[in-house]
Amino acid sequence: MELAHSLLLNEEALAQITEAKRPVFIFEWLRFLDKVLVAANKTDVKEKQKKLVEQLTGLISSSPGPPTRKLLAKNLAALYSIGDTFTVFQTLEKCNDIIRNKDDTAAYLPTKLAAVTCVGAFYEKMGRMLGSTFPETVNNLLKSLKSAESQGRSEILMSLQKVLNGLGGAAASSHRDIYKNARSLLTDRSMAVRCAVAKCLLELQNEAVFMWTAELENVATLCFKALENSNYGVRVAVSKLLGTVMATALMPKQATVMRQNVKRATFDEVLELMATGFLRGGSGFLKSGGEMLKVGGSVNREVRVGVTQAYVVFVTTLGGQWLERSFATFLSHVLDLVSHPRATQTHVEAVYSRRCVSFILRATVGSLLGEKAQIAAAKEICQAIGKQMKAVEAVVNDTSGENKSGAADIAASQHVMVCALQELGSLVQSLNATASPLIQEASIGLLETVTSVLLHPSMAARLAAAWCLRCVAVALPFQLTPFLDRCAERLNNLKTSPEAVSGYSFAMAALLGGVHQCPLGIPHAKGKMVVSIAEDLLRTAAQNSRLSLQRTQAGWLLLGALMTLGPSVVRYHLPKMLLLWRNVFPRSLKELEAEKARGDSFTWQVTLEGRAGALCAMRSFVAHCPELLTEDVIRKLMTPIECAMTMMSHIPSVIKAHGAHLKASAAMVRLRLYDILALLPPKTYEGSFNALLRELVAEFTLTDNSANTTTSLLRSLCHYDDSVLLGSWLQETDHKSIEDQLQPNSASGSGALEHDPSSIYLRIPAGEAVPGPLPLGVSVIDASVALFGVVFPHVSYKHRLQMLDHFAECVKQAKGVRQQAVQLNIFTAVLSALKGLAENKSTLGPEEVRKSALTLVMGALDNPNPILRCAAGEALGRMAQVVGEASFIARMAQYSFDKLKSARDVVSRTGHSLALGCLHRYVGGIGSGQHLKTSVSILLALAQDGTSSEVQTWSLHSLALIVDSSGPMYRGYVEPTLSLVLTLLLTVSPSHTEVHQCLGRCLGAIITTVGPELQGNGATTSTIRSSCLVGCAITQDHSDSLVQAAAISCLQQLHMFAPRHVNLSSLVPSLCVHLCSSHLLLRRAAVACLRQLAQREAAEVCEYAMSLAKNAGDKESGGASISPFAPGVGSRSDIHCRHQGVNITETGLEGLLFGMLDRETDRKLCSDIHDTLGHMLSSLAVEKLSHWLMLCKDVLAASSDMSTATPLSSGKHEESEKKDEMDDDTMFTTLGEDDKSKPFVAPRWATRVFAADCLCRIINLCENADLAHFDLAQARSAKLRNPTNDLLVLHLSDLIRMAFMAATDHSNQLRMAGLQALEDIIKKFASVPEPEFPGHVILEQYQANVGAALRPAFSQDTPSDIIAKACQVCSTWIGSGVVSDLNDLRRVHNLLVSSLDKVQAGKGSSSQLYRESATTMEKLAVLKAWAEVYVVAMNIKKEADSKPKRTIKNTDDDDDDYSTIDELPPDSLITLVQPELPTLSRLWLAALKDYALLTLPAEFASQLPPDGGAFYTPETIDTARLHYRNSWAPILHAVALWLNSTGFTCSDSAEAAALSGLQKRSIPVNLNQASGTTPGVKSLPEINKDRMHLILGVSIQFLCSPRPEEPIEHVTACLQALHTLLDSPYARIHIAEDQLIGVELLSVLHRLLLTWNPPSVQLLVTGVVQQIVRAAQDYLQEKRNTLTMELLMFILVRHMPHLSTKMSDSPSHMAVKTRLSEESARLVAATVTILSDLPSLCSPAGCMTILPTILFLIARILKDTAIKSADNQVPPPVSAALQGIKSIVTLSMAKTEDTQKQWTALIRSTLACILEYSQPEDSMPMPDEVSMLTAIALFLWSASSEIIGVQSLQNGCMNRFKNALNSCDPWVQAKCYQLLLSVFQHSNRALSTPYIHSLAPIVVEKLKAVERNRPASNTELVAVQEGIKVLETLVALGEEQNRVQLLALLVPTLISYLLDENSFASANAASKDLHEFALQNLMHIGPLYPHAFKTVMGAAPELKVRLETAVRASQASKAKAAARQPAPAVHSAPTIKLKTSFF
Repeated sequence: MELAHSLLLNEEALAQITEAKRPVFIFEWLRFLDKVLVAANKTDVKEKQKKLVEQLTGLISSSPGPPTRKLLAKNLAALYSIGDTFTVFQTLEKCNDIIRNKDDTAAYLPTKLAAVTCVGAFYEKMGRMLGSTFPETVNNLLKSLKSAESQGRSEILMSLQKVLNGLGGAAASSHRDIYKNARSLLTDRSMAVRCAVAKCLLELQNEAVFMWTAELENVATLCFKALENSNYGVRVAVSKLLGTVMATALMPKQATVMRQNVKRATFDEVLELMATGFLRGGSGFLKSGGEMLKVGGSVNREVRVGVTQAYVVFVTTLGGQWLERSFATFLSHVLDLVSHPRATQTHVEAVYSRRCVSFILRATVGSLLGEKAQIAAAKEICQAIGKQMKAVEAVVNDTSGENKSGAADIAASQHVMVCALQELGSLVQSLNATASPLIQEASIGLLETVTSVLLHPSMAARLAAAWCLRCVAVALPFQLTPFLDRCAERLNNLKTSPEAVSGYSFAMAALLGGVHQCPLGIPHAKGKMVVSIAEDLLRTAAQNSRLSLQRTQAGWLLLGALMTLGPSVVRYHLPKMLLLWRNVFPRSLKELEAEKARGDSFTWQVTLEGRAGALCAMRSFVAHCPELLTEDVIRKLMTPIECAMTMMSHIPSVIKAHGAHLKASAAMVRLRLYDILALLPPKTYEGSFNALLRELVAEFTLTDNSANTTTSLLRSLCHYDDSVLLGSWLQETDHKSIEDQLQPNSASGSGALEHDPSSIYLRIPAGEAVPGPLPLGVSVIDASVALFGVVFPHVSYKHRLQMLDHFAECVKQAKGVRQQAVQLNIFTAVLSALKGLAENKSTLGPEEVRKSALTLVMGALDNPNPILRCAAGEALGRMAQVVGEASFIARMAQYSFDKLKSARDVVSRTGHSLALGCLHRYVGGIGSGQHLKTSVSILLALAQDGTSSEVQTWSLHSLALIVDSSGPMYRGYVEPTLSLVLTLLLTVSPSHTEVHQCLGRCLGAIITTVGPELQGNGATTSTIRSSCLVGCAITQDHSDSLVQAAAISCLQQLHMFAPRHVNLSSLVPSLCVHLCSSHLLLRRAAVACLRQLAQREAAEVCEYAMSLAKNAGDKESGGASISPFAPGVGSRSDIHCRHQGVNITETGLEGLLFGMLDRETDRKLCSDIHDTLGHMLSSLAVEKLSHWLMLCKDVLAASSDMSTATPLSSGKHEESEKKDEMDDDTMFTTLGEDDKSKPFVAPRWATRVFAADCLCRIINLCENADLAHFDLAQARSAKLRNPTNDLLVLHLSDLIRMAFMAATDHSNQLRMAGLQALEDIIKKFASVPEPEFPGHVILEQYQANVGAALRPAFSQDTPSDIIAKACQVCSTWIGSGVVSDLNDLRRVHNLLVSSLDKVQAGKGSSSQLYRESATTMEKLAVLKAWAEVYVVAMNIKKEADSKPKRTIKNTDDDDDDYSTIDELPPDSLITLVQPELPTLSRLWLAALKDYALLTLPAEFASQLPPDGGAFYTPETIDTARLHYRNSWAPILHAVALWLNSTGFTCSDSAEAAALSGLQKRSIPVNLNQASGTTPGVKSLPEINKDRMHLILGVSIQFLCSPRPEEPIEHVTACLQALHTLLDSPYARIHIAEDQLIGVELLSVLHRLLLTWNPPSVQLLVTGVVQQIVRAAQDYLQEKRNTLTMELLMFILVRHMPHLSTKMSDSPSHMAVKTRLSEESARLVAATVTILSDLPSLCSPAGCMTILPTILFLIARILKDTAIKSADNQVPPPVSAALQGIKSIVTLSMAKTEDTQKQWTALIRSTLACILEYSQPEDSMPMPDEVSMLTAIALFLWSASSEIIGVQSLQNGCMNRFKNALNSCDPWVQAKCYQLLLSVFQHSNRALSTPYIHSLAPIVVEKLKAVERNRPASNTELVAVQEGIKVLETLVALGEEQNRVQLLALLVPTLISYLLDENSFASANAASKDLHEFALQNLMHIGPLYPHAFKTVMGAAPELKVRLETAVRASQASKAKAAARQPAPAVHSAPTIKLKTSFF
């Protein structure tokens, strides 16, 4: 392939390769040329142009395939437009000659087609340059058009389209010719030709004015005809032509109108023409009478569907603004369509017409209008409904009967109502909370209008109105409860009107069904209300025969709807329900028999309807309350169900007796019965299988049914991948809802609410807007088929065999159409059964069963109906799966092999090839491995059968299945398969789109099979890879969207396995273009691919997408303005094939995707867009911060003003400096006229919510990226250094503004997102200082914004979830410490105070809109917020108390101190909370008590208070639990703080009395107190005890097993609460007295330590443990009894190893470890402190047990943490360890006799340990000698000499001291001298003497040496001074007789430090200080020991001289100083200092 990459075709290489590979080689060269020509140097091209043209024109006559000819033409045209154009006319002539050639053979065809394509390409590229030759070319093309076959026709038409495109208006002279020739082909029998004509005419109408003036009617009629018998592609193309022409007729383009004087069509004329197509179809009136009779004059459905699409194109082309202006007219026209008698001839037709009209409204109003315009449209719809309803009421009330046509009007009006109400519902639902103005404006009267329709005479209209109410209630949940109440009231008042009973019960059922979409639910009492209404209706049904039917239906409908509220509500009504169900059915067989004899047809109808209703309610119960289905309940349900089954067999006789009109009711009973049985376990009704199966089989084999009804389930039971064969991919298009009507099975797509009213309360299947149950006839068959699948696996083999034989018999009996229907139903049932078997993992049965099944299936493989063949193949595969025996599989495969080898007809070849594919699919690669070779070879052969594209499609599809299922086993067949795929891609005509789709599937499957191997560089691998890439390139270029989608998924696979080889620079732009395709599948594929690319390479993806925008800007600045209807109309110019790249603006791909979110409704697509944006955000947001923030801001800006369509354009706001000064209002005003052509609607609420979420994600990403994002000073300097640096803190004003816009929006979801964003911003920026105003923080300036964002959330009508969130934000804001001024704080604080009043109002006081748990959530949120504020306030107070009071004046010059303590009096926050504390503390305790009760295990449920707690009701217990779980922790902490601060002295009596008056039911909140007792009974100690138990209980319960997903804040809050609690003496006494609690708490804490890692948690744990130990210590000191708290100790000692060894893993690791972090260090220190406290709690014996461990740990910690540091700091663990050693060694009680020996051994070994540890090693970091010496000194000091006087220990200690003295670090020396001093001074002489003997000489040596090496630094000086102090101490210690010798050591040393005068001047500071120090000392020693001093001096005269000179010099300098300085007292200070430090 590499050889093909050259500018000229490499002809030698071409000659060398095989014939088969040449087309691929040529194609690859053309692909290369296509890329290279654009980029190449023009001169190079011109040099080689002649040769190139020769080569390319030579290729024309080498019969190239379709993709090759397309590329060839493109390259030739490009070559001429780049190089010279001299020879272009010759080439053109050459092509024309080829076209004129009369040769009609198939072999010459490709050459002709290539020539045609080239001509088109020339004109498209060069246009008017070729102007002179065009008449001849056009005539030539038209002439050959007449004689061409279909491929030629479509190719010629496409070329004509290109000619027209290139020449524009210049081709005017040929327009009429082209039109005349093309129009006749619109009804061509080839669909591809019809599409080509439509596209050609679409191009023509741009310039040819006559098409939309004189010829307008003809064009319309032509289009209608073209739609007859059309396929989907034709409908899309023709509807586009029709819609565009109509739009142009209405609003022509300015340019064309200027040229010619045009008569414009009026709006009415245009609509009239469209309506003709909708109502009459293409036939006109003149079709032969016979045909009219046969069709019954009905409209051709294909035409109707096509015209429906044309309406949408028409409106879309005219644009959103046009629709806004003319909506009223358009609406009335569209609604008139559906009221026309021709549109509603039969009920199914009426439903179809309604669906079409709904589609028109949804596709236009739903996507073209912004939210503001949609509200206006909803008003219009409301008025239309009102008008209709008035007319209906007039007819209903007209008793005189003058109005004869009244009944017909009502019948017509019902359909109008349905369409209008459905659209209104959909509009409100999509607007969600933004629709609130519609409800609140009384002038619109939406609710009145809709509820008035509930009394419409027609059931369909009533149901539609009920559905519309459900939509409104779901969108605006605060309306739900009022609606329900209103309906209930009306229902009671209008009990006597049948319509009212029916309508209002529909409405109530619909509303109940909507509750599950409203998270806040409805009050529990509404369930009781519904039950009582329903009961009443059922009871009174029999009283009035006019109403009995309606009341019965209504009663059961309401009960069915009630079940959707779930078990929490239904539980209370279950016994009553079971009773009602039992009473509907006869009790016994006798009663059943007796029934038959009684009654007339009416009573039977009511009875049957009642039983159907009861079964329906049961089904709803089983579906929605599975938790309540106990064995017992199922048994009770079975009684009525079995009765119903028995009744079934009696029904036929009843129908015979009373008339056929009972059939429908009977069918309804059967439907309900099947439905409920399918949900129950089959074991429960085993006994009735026989009767049941008889019914089921009769049902779907149409035994008693004369109509040929077919089931609708077959498609869903076949495999999703088979959509290519079934055509079910239409389900995946934008037109699904109308295309369904054209599917072949019965009543397909005719779903409507009136077919089954119960669907009004069921959940809507995903992807549907309105529930559409199918007509009863189809539904019953569907239900029977589904139930058959459930029951079949449980039936005996004997019965299976009977049924299968019976099926074969049924098929044989039926003939013609009926046979097809029966067969379809039977196959669906068999598939359903096989699927059931597979799911149950059971087998099909013995040989005869298999045989029977096989016969049935094999027979259908040759059925002419493709759907049946498909089903048979699927069934065969499933059978193989269920039987699972190799021999059986082999037999089946062999049968198909034989068939395929002999058969020649298309039908059996397709059927059996699919059978092979299905076998492999279900048995998998291993099971069918031995058949692989044969299967592949047969299918490869079939795929080359060029005579039948159908055979190719089916065989390629099967091949793809085999490749997919064989996996790696297929590797050997990859090459032949690939070469076949490529050959077919290059040769099969593009009009066979199915073949190409299957080729795409094969290619994808092959790529997956080869998999990661594709990255390799071997020869075979690279060949495979390049073949795959070529294949992708061909499919990408195909005109069909499904093929393009397949290509995209192939490339996606390739990118997954071999990312380097997929060229993103060409892939990404093509994906971006597809994002605006009109084909949903293509958009889905493009987004899915982008999602994958964005995960890895987001930056590149965005870059390439932007390049598209740039190119569009450069190239098409001329071309863009040509787009039709630019002037003034907000047109989407042409949604289907927008100009390449015009869709990407400067916001890039991200902006485009955000825009798509507003237009797309497909779930999968939207979630993929969210993911893609998410991936892009995570990788790019931090680098391109302002770009992403701008994006979010532009989207959110729509909130601040819905009326302005703000296009997503950030270019306007680039100068961000100016931006801040701009006024808010000018930011968001509408842009000038220049932006009118932008098609975007303002972002809708859902997109805005997503943008707000993105905002939060950006903040989090920045936090993880770099802390400079949150530091203004750092950010500003970074910006100065490099202006491209973009840091979040610089955008703070934008962040706040966005959060504010979101938090104050109409939409509740957006408000939640906004508040969340606000909370994030406050948390992250609260501590960011403002560099310009020290002591202030940056957020202070936004106080007003925060307050304003929060205020609306506390208004009266805000839903609970928003109030709860807002409370959270309030507490965050108050607690963040941003606001320092009390008055500013008050604003937000008042919001919390107001909500606290609400909490106090108690239960049941306010009128409830939502479920009780919503109130619980709200109240707890308020209490939680207060608790958080209180905790912060107490912390501030505590800090303030612990800080020394500073003088106030200090703050001015204290710039570096940011703490706001000084401006804010420390207890200001407390003063805000204080007044509320009495109330709060009571409520907090109540909430905690509730929480404690709710966390009890399920088995204590009976002990819970029957009427709920303080804040929850018993009914909503499950939902309430969650809210308690979210808020208990801060409340617990607050209660602990409160109890601690009041010191447990506050009794509850006064408060409790107040409380009982306050709440309706007296719930004294004293814990564990029975409700009856008077509140003051308990004594304070008892109350306190209860409180203690409560708090400890809650904590222990939580800490026992916090779930891993619990937020860490809960754990910390809980631990802090415990810590605080144990701070108070009362609690400590309590815990020490009740030892079990202490032990329990400790073991729980131990578990917590083992499971939670963060050091912060562990620190808190150790804090709590310390408190417990303290408690024990205090207690012991009072009692002094030796309580053994051994257990406690053990638990603790177990913690500690965990901790300490964790910190110091093992000696080998320590070398690697750096210093411990600050937090861990504190943690270890705390641990050690506890350890050293333990022994004091134990009896001596106990002490001995735990001491070894403790001492070991302390020694280890010393070793591991005492590491030398540069600044000689002592780390906290070390000081704690030293402290610990001290306290342990000095323990008093260790001195008892019995433990003496053990004790001695312990202390000795510890000292030995430490000595050993302080030995320096190479591998370890330097140990810190000082700490180790200190430890040694501590032992020497504290322990008695007999313990430590052991020789070996003494030597060790002395060595350590020697090492230290000889250390080169003066600081170590100094410390060593200090420690020696303390050792020498030890009172026990026996201990100190050896040390003095050993170490004193070294000290003297050291000090003597100083004379030669004077100190240079301060530390060295200190060392010397310390050394001298040691000597002086020795002198003082010595006995009188030795004193002279000692002084003889000291005095000379000191004198040697004195300097003479000359050297004194030049000496450094340290030296001088040493001189001064020595002199002072000498002056001091002399008087102390006068006798000895003299002796020494006398012995050494030279010393005396030095001393005297020094004294003189010193006095002289003093005198000088005294003369200068008046204050002589100054110098006395140092001497005093020295003295004090000595002794």
